[in-house]
Amino acid sequence: MDFKDSILQFAARVDKLCPQIHTEEATKNALIMPFIQLLGYDVFNPFEVSPEFVADIGIKKGEKVDYAILSDGKPILLIECKHYTQDLNPHNSQLFRYFHTTEAKFSLLTNGIDYRFYTDLITANKMDDKPFFEFKITDIKENEIGELKKFHKSYFNVDNITNTASELKFLNQIKHLLHQDFSEPSDDFVRYFAKKVYPSAMTQKVLEQFKSITKTACAVYVSDIINDRLKTVLQVEVLPESASENLTTGSNTADTDEKIITTAEEISGHLMVKAILAEVVDTKRIIMRDAQSYCAILLDDNNRRPICRFYFNTKKLSVGIAGPDKNFTRYDLDDLEGLFGLKQQLFDAVKLYLA
Repeated sequence: MDFKDSILQFAARVDKLCPQIHTEEATKNALIMPFIQLLGYDVFNPFEVSPEFVADIGIKKGEKVDYAILSDGKPILLIECKHYTQDLNPHNSQLFRYFHTTEAKFSLLTNGIDYRFYTDLITANKMDDKPFFEFKITDIKENEIGELKKFHKSYFNVDNITNTASELKFLNQIKHLLHQDFSEPSDDFVRYFAKKVYPSAMTQKVLEQFKSITKTACAVYVSDIINDRLKTVLQVEVLPESASENLTTGSNTADTDEKIITTAEEISGHLMVKAILAEVVDTKRIIMRDAQSYCAILLDDNNRRPICRFYFNTKKLSVGIAGPDKNFTRYDLDDLEGLFGLKQQLFDAVKLYLA
């Protein structure tokens, strides 16, 4: 089993283990020691992994870090552990104290779920306040596995990790800021774009108006990127007319599922509806369920809570939006972007179920 598969297999087990973990020591045994082993180190070999590693601080003797990974008898990675339910934010100062008393170039703060790697990019031998690499094991991404692999015993190289640490640190910080501003745009973020498109003075009222516009624009932009990618990989199979003419009634019933084709337009429409409704409902609740004659957008994947229906399998695009008593009002669209002109109707539809 390669490194990626081992990490993903371990990640899948973590949620199942957590309910049985009641102490910090149990967190170490169930989550952190297996993780260290996945990095290729023998946790039962004190020449490789030293538990309760002594890191004396000035006149304060007997200070210990939970684990130190060793190479040629010298620490290369310090690991400070907390119970899996603990917030890591208040605890980096403890690791900060240990860092400059040892020869280790890297340190790790973890609760077995969240992993934060630190080094000394700003001042030599002084641990940075912010990690250069962090991830959540239960939601680890493929690119994060690639970065983590650099800490594996077989690939560990101080210069290699250090050379990429600075770029990785700022990349992750910018990603975090973008995530925040895409979800809840800050005033500075909104003001930057609003000034480029709004010709008059930027008052507080205008700024508030542009917050909603900017949030929707970000969601649409992401939707467009996804849609463009889908168009390059989505293979839409159309049943030949000659074949459809020869289908018997029985085969029509048997092949119903095979004749349901989810198109790129329907996927893009679903993303657009999620972007529009992000202001009033958690977008994870907005689910697409395709059928042969239309594509339904439902709240909570419940067919008793329809929001709208896409009729995109004809030359003319149209959408039916749910109203009281589950009656649908149908609207023709010149293009997919026409969905944004139906914002209020979509709001009214989803609010039928929120009350």
